[in-house]
Amino acid sequence: MTPSKPGAKGGPRRRARKRPAVMAATSLVLDAASGASLQTQLVEALRAAIVAGRLAPGTRLLSTRALAEQLDMSRNTVLNAYSRLLSEGYLLGQLGSGTYVAHELPERLHASRRAGAPVAAPKHTPGISKRGWAVAGLPDLRITAPGIPASRLAFRMGTPSVDAFPSDLWGRLLNTRWRRSWGDLLKRAEPAGHPPLRRAVADYLATSRGVRCVPEQVIIVNGAQQAMSLAAQVLLDPGDAAWVEDPGYFASRGALVAAGATLVPVPVDAEGLDVNAGMRLRPDARLAIVTPAHHFPLGVAMSEERRQALLAWAVRSDAWIVEDDYDSEFRYVGRPLPALQGLSPDARVIYIGTFSKVVSPALRVGYLVVPESLVDVFSAARRFADGHTPVIEQAVLADFIDEGHFSRHVRRMRVLYGSRQEALVEAARRELRGQLDVSPLHTGMHLVGWLPEGMEDREASTRGIEAGVMTQPLSAFRTQSTGPGALLLGYACVPEKEITEGVRLLARALR
Repeated sequence: MTPSKPGAKGGPRRRARKRPAVMAATSLVLDAASGASLQTQLVEALRAAIVAGRLAPGTRLLSTRALAEQLDMSRNTVLNAYSRLLSEGYLLGQLGSGTYVAHELPERLHASRRAGAPVAAPKHTPGISKRGWAVAGLPDLRITAPGIPASRLAFRMGTPSVDAFPSDLWGRLLNTRWRRSWGDLLKRAEPAGHPPLRRAVADYLATSRGVRCVPEQVIIVNGAQQAMSLAAQVLLDPGDAAWVEDPGYFASRGALVAAGATLVPVPVDAEGLDVNAGMRLRPDARLAIVTPAHHFPLGVAMSEERRQALLAWAVRSDAWIVEDDYDSEFRYVGRPLPALQGLSPDARVIYIGTFSKVVSPALRVGYLVVPESLVDVFSAARRFADGHTPVIEQAVLADFIDEGHFSRHVRRMRVLYGSRQEALVEAARRELRGQLDVSPLHTGMHLVGWLPEGMEDREASTRGIEAGVMTQPLSAFRTQSTGPGALLLGYACVPEKEITEGVRLLARALR
């Protein structure tokens, strides 16, 4: 009997493998008349082609070299354009295969313009305020990367080791608190926060951070982002100037832009925020947001001289300092640096802290410590923002702190994160010699890896993402400042085995 041909009637059928569509350079329309750089023109042209459907989901893009030749531009220009669209979610990178149009396009507006610059409002969306478009125009730098599965942790930033959290203990505290006081927990809570939690936070900050306050000065909020938003709304009028660190944390800039503030990027060096530069740029600024204990993202601590200069400027200018103390619990050498708030006898500092970096990012509980003269106005702003933070989480967290579990958890995490930082430094020195200079830091949950001179960090970040490793370029957090390229490597949530493997993947990608 003669075997049937594949696909013939009665024989085994073989499904033809569908090849992905390949991009044609003719689908791109560059706008030279716009006056924008070639890179920006290419980004806008690619994004427009994707949104319009000329580049369908799943389409494989030309290689950077091939597209550069066809468009008569440098390969770095194309690499940087691909990198921006990868970070925005329009493209996906597959190791050894290429770069593809994402199947699910971003639902929210992604803009990689200069921080604070408004986005041109489309004609079909009337009624949007200038502040609304300014907020939408800020870069989205959340820790995500298209194409990397959620199970892969190297090297995600800003995420604690959730697997090391005492979940059973938390569950017991939750059950006990509910049985004891479920009736009270179902009632409307105070806008400023659950009183036992306010007392617990005040006691903890006094002993661990040198913060000078009474419980009434503690305002409980839904995370540090809401704390910054409240501070901006209470302390600033539209048009007021505000100093921001450059490079710096873009989420704080979002709060300022939403309040209508004028952002003043102030350079950061080895001693922290350059106060003299800020006074040269805008001595009349009404507010400064700083990370003095552990600058984000460079990791430096503000020097004593700069701290005193900043406090003196605030008193002299009748301005405010917002101190973002986001992960100062994790200091591996010596005692934690005292908070700036404890050094200010004139009470010109608004202190912000969060439990997201210590307990879990899902626990949206943060706090402000405000001067006594501002308690009423901040409480009112909190009431009209969203009422109050869920009470059950506040009550359980208060028990967690009062019974000593929080302090023990911080100590355990400090040991764990210190060990993971050492593992990252050792692996980098072994595998990344000549490619990435990674040195230890005294504080924090991430390290800065400096690239060789001439290597663009967005390109390096894209290579890492395509290899399956989460990295973020330092330049993404710059506004006007310049400097050598670097990659930011989070390690707190990454097991040591995955740290080693992640470094190997990154080394292979950077070669």
